[in-house]
Amino acid sequence: MSEPIIGVAGIFLFLFLICLRVPIAYAMAIVGAAGFALLVSPSAALSMLATEVYSNFSSYSLSMIPMFIWMGFLAYYSAIGSKLYRFAYCFIGHRPGGLAIATQVACAIFGAVCGSNTATAATMGAIALPEMKKYRYDDSLSTASVAAGGALGILIPPSVIFIVYGVATGQSVGKLFVAGVVPGILLMLFYIIAIWVVVLKRRDLAPAGERASWAEKLDSLRNGVLEVLVVFIISLGGLFAGWFTPAEAGAVGCAGILLITMIRRQITLEGFWKSLRDTTRTTAMIMFMVTGAMVFGRFMAVTRLPFELAGWVSGLNLHPLLIMLFILFIYLVLGCFIDALALILLTLPIFYPVVANVLKFDPIWFGVIIAMVVAIGVITPPVGMNVFIVKGIAENVSVETVFKGVWPFLLAAIACVLLLIVFPQIVTFLPNVLY
Repeated sequence: MSEPIIGVAGIFLFLFLICLRVPIAYAMAIVGAAGFALLVSPSAALSMLATEVYSNFSSYSLSMIPMFIWMGFLAYYSAIGSKLYRFAYCFIGHRPGGLAIATQVACAIFGAVCGSNTATAATMGAIALPEMKKYRYDDSLSTASVAAGGALGILIPPSVIFIVYGVATGQSVGKLFVAGVVPGILLMLFYIIAIWVVVLKRRDLAPAGERASWAEKLDSLRNGVLEVLVVFIISLGGLFAGWFTPAEAGAVGCAGILLITMIRRQITLEGFWKSLRDTTRTTAMIMFMVTGAMVFGRFMAVTRLPFELAGWVSGLNLHPLLIMLFILFIYLVLGCFIDALALILLTLPIFYPVVANVLKFDPIWFGVIIAMVVAIGVITPPVGMNVFIVKGIAENVSVETVFKGVWPFLLAAIACVLLLIVFPQIVTFLPNVLY
């Protein structure tokens, strides 16, 4: 059996283990180590496994992950999410569909603190869904708007997806953060347009809320957004300006959020300990997944499957954009079944050499496009992570009802991806200016 065939067999074995409910990190590590042992030697596989575990868990580049994750959980267990929603609600809530639109704005701002799609969806779902139910919003529209808005946490920096992509491919995390700003805002605007179009056809789906006074608007701005903006500007602004490394930017942002929550007494001692607990669990999950992916990547390298695939692609008489669209289609299909982070870690060893070395696309642009595509995956059936998070909050709403409402958001997200493919300068403009 040839080495590339063994590589393909390894991918199918990995998917089989996933179907058996083996944790994704373990499945990648098992297949990678076993395949490496088969193709090289068992002693070399054990040595490689030990090296990857040590190098990843002691990596300075990955030390930024717990900082940004803790920053997100501090925001989750404090009142920051509700204040951000109140700000958006005061300015937009009085319009038809305004509460759903306010949810997108609040999710985008919260994503700038959190960096996690699951935490964003859970926080905004707990805050926004009761308000939309109060104003008799259609269940399908309200739940879907929260599920889609939560995906903004993947794109708007700081994003764990960008950190992992940057470390795995050797690209600048700072450039990826900068590149994600405009596409994240653009995706939010596309979601708002989708809501507006749906409500324009049937206003009874999303009645208008109460109009806030200017005093209430200014109060929501002063007490809800300014602190978050200050932390965002100091942390990520310092990163973009070159004052901090990504790890230092995460530490500064985390310290800023912690200081704000303590001064305003927005977090209890129980909430503080829960934030530490959840940060530890999530960080451990990500670190194990990154390590498993690195082991699997070593296996892919010795099978020469990525190089064979690159050679095959270079021999095709097709425009590079058509090949890129085919790769993105594969991501869309796999995103229906595999978690976003796992999907990126699994596929990068296979597709990244093709995109960067054969098709000659900008790696930063590709990172943003992939983040956008996996953001679509968290709301697509049958395994849309955000959909099930929202279903857990809105217990009286069926999963089918939520999936029914996500289709306008899916179309909006696909349109946004196509726009970024046709005009890649939207992604690359800011990184080229700042770097």
